[in-house]
Amino acid sequence: MLRINQTLTGGVGSRANSIFFDKLEMSTNHVHLIGKIASPPRFYTHSSGREICQFSVSTKESHLDENGETKTKQYKHRICVWGRWVRVMEEFGHEGIQIALEGKLVNRYYYRDGVKQYISEVEANDLVIMS
Repeated sequence: MLRINQTLTGGVGSRANSIFFDKLEMSTNHVHLIGKIASPPRFYTHSSGREICQFSVSTKESHLDENGETKTKQYKHRICVWGRWVRVMEEFGHEGIQIALEGKLVNRYYYRDGVKQYISEVEANDLVIMS
């Protein structure tokens, strides 16, 4: 029988058959989104020569409030694709198309008028045009 503190904390002293992952070994940056393209894709070439496409994807989340009524929240996610996905977006990507994508969350910065601007976006590794 597992002791409670071993099960909840994991770590060196935890048993091998614990259903919980060791906190030190569990680290990942993985994003899955299914939604609709919410902005016209913007295409440009980076100073390194890499072609890039940026657009936003809109997703919705529904839940019941305390009165039992369905409430919906809408989110917009900034997406960046490069490589072969730029060609796919040139041909098929337009507002309203439903897509599924997989990628990672990246943080970067750039300078605008001498001021450092920070951005968080999803860098897509794979995408599927669904409609």
